[in-house]
Amino acid sequence: MQIEVISSVNEAQADRFAHRTVIVIDVLRATSTIVAALEAGAAGIMPVETVLEARALQCSGHLLAGERFCRKIPGFDLGNSPEEFTADLVRGQRIVLTTTNGTRALHKAMRADYVLAGCLNNAAACAQSAAELRRDIVLLCAGSHNEFALEDGLCAGLIIGELQGISPSAVEMNDLGAAMLGLFKSSDGKLRELLLGSTTGRRLMKNGSVRDVDHCCRVSVSSIVPRLQGDMLA
Repeated sequence: MQIEVISSVNEAQADRFAHRTVIVIDVLRATSTIVAALEAGAAGIMPVETVLEARALQCSGHLLAGERFCRKIPGFDLGNSPEEFTADLVRGQRIVLTTTNGTRALHKAMRADYVLAGCLNNAAACAQSAAELRRDIVLLCAGSHNEFALEDGLCAGLIIGELQGISPSAVEMNDLGAAMLGLFKSSDGKLRELLLGSTTGRRLMKNGSVRDVDHCCRVSVSSIVPRLQGDMLA
């Protein structure tokens, strides 16, 4: 099994995804929020790139959710905090989601055979699902403002470690993948501290969203593996 890690959405090129499974990672917070929404019973998540695209779908009865610069978009039903997506609000609902980086990364990945949404919360289940699809794997870190994000790299390293434990054959990875695997292995007991100290973590702390970081740093607590089917994650 070949595994390639891409450092940010800005480095992603669609031709690198053909005939592969792509796991899009945006720990703080898009893919963590998508997992939380589906866990709360949402019928599906439609990722869109722009606020205008999201507003164009408002009349269809979908809930609108999203953020720009870690803040809820004015007029939207929900932001991008996983704790907002409670069963009372989202059960049975289709949600249109737009975020600064995560939904862009999902769109970049659409040329792949399969697209999954991964985060620390569902890392083990995501690795298992990806292995069962029997394709080489790309771990696309969404990043932050077109740059590498520490939390996404840590998650990529965790997923690689899980894949090594699952795969009966040798797992080969690019240099960034090897570095992220080493980074995660050295982070034992320090994940929360590392996420709070990351660029996005510090921004969320300033916004009073420490609870989001606490939610997103939990490892392999969910069996939900969002998978893109057409234009919807379910």
